[in-house]
Amino acid sequence: MIEKKKVSCFRCGATNYYPLDAEGKTVVCGRCKNALPVPGTVLELPPENVAVLIQHSVLPLLIDFYSPACAPCTMMHPVIERLAKRRAGEIMAIKLNVDRHTELAASFGVKGVPTFVVIQKGTERGRTSGAMAETDFSLWVASRT
Repeated sequence: MIEKKKVSCFRCGATNYYPLDAEGKTVVCGRCKNALPVPGTVLELPPENVAVLIQHSVLPLLIDFYSPACAPCTMMHPVIERLAKRRAGEIMAIKLNVDRHTELAASFGVKGVPTFVVIQKGTERGRTSGAMAETDFSLWVASRT
C-alpha cells in the first residue's frame, strides 16, 4: 500500500493526499489541477496564495515571518525545515520575507522578526517571537495544532 500525506493546494485550498512514492513526478490537485507542494517542504508563497491557505486549508499553517538580514531568523530556518519534515501531512510551513511582503506582515501586526504564527481554519491559534531551542519550538507548535 502506498503511503500518502495530506497537503493543501495553495491555489484553491483543497485538501489532497500526496503519494510519497511520487518522487520526481508532478502531483496535481484533484480540484484545480495545480501542482501540489511536496509534504514536509517549507513554502515561500506570494501573499495571494497565503490568503487562500489561511481561508481554506484544513491543515494548520505555521507561518515564519523573517528577514534575510536577521541572524536569529537564519538560525531558525533549519529548525523549521526539520519540524516541517517530521510533521509532514499534519502541518504546512510557510516562510514570509517581511522585507518583500511588508503589507502582509503589517496585516498580521508583525513588529519584529522572527515571528511565528500558527493558523488553523482561518483562526490564529498562537504567536511567538524570537529564536528558541528546537525542542521548545516543536512543543510550542504542537500545543497550538
